[in-house]
Amino acid sequence: MVTCTRCGAQNDEGARFCVSCGARLEVVRQRHNDTCFGEPEGHVRNECFGLPYGGAIIGVIIGMFILLSGLAMLLGLDFSRYSGPFFVMVIGLLIVAGAIYGILRRARR
Repeated sequence: MVTCTRCGAQNDEGARFCVSCGARLEVVRQRHNDTCFGEPEGHVRNECFGLPYGGAIIGVIIGMFILLSGLAMLLGLDFSRYSGPFFVMVIGLLIVAGAIYGILRRARR
């Protein structure tokens, strides 16, 4: 038996619509794919870390890191001792931002 999510009525297996309220009983699930490392077939959006265009965001952050490293070298500053914590914080921020974006996206449905 299949229970209608709208009214709670019991329906036969394989029923497409609720016998009581007429609501559609088929569950259509959308699959979320993280596309950091390439687009799967038929995937439209470019997501990485759960963020739209997350790959581009990572590219911008890495580019900024390289620019800051070069500037620090020109100025004679020791930037290398901050590079490890910088990358850890950036990855952490991307994960947190992706989780928040996913929660907000699900709440809008």
